[in-house]
Amino acid sequence: MPAEYEIGQKVAIKPTGGESLSARDSDVRRYAGQIGEITDYHWVEPPAGGVFYLYTVRIDPGDKEIVLYADELEGLRDAQSRPRRLKAK
Repeated sequence: MPAEYEIGQKVAIKPTGGESLSARDSDVRRYAGQIGEITDYHWVEPPAGGVFYLYTVRIDPGDKEIVLYADELEGLRDAQSRPRRLKAK
């Protein structure tokens, strides 16, 4: 399964919903709605199957980098455009 986002792609941060929030979820929510750029990604293939992607996203101001799951991101064509997801090849 190919990565959903490409290095250099602009993304909007959209934390997943949920009733119970972990400390990590609470921290990610403060970035909700901000635009960032994918700088790197990694994948994990657990023994039970499946592939999970983790993306490093650089956020302005201050060039802070955070690591997010694919479902916490929404791809953008550019900073002013509507969100989009890449199609699997």
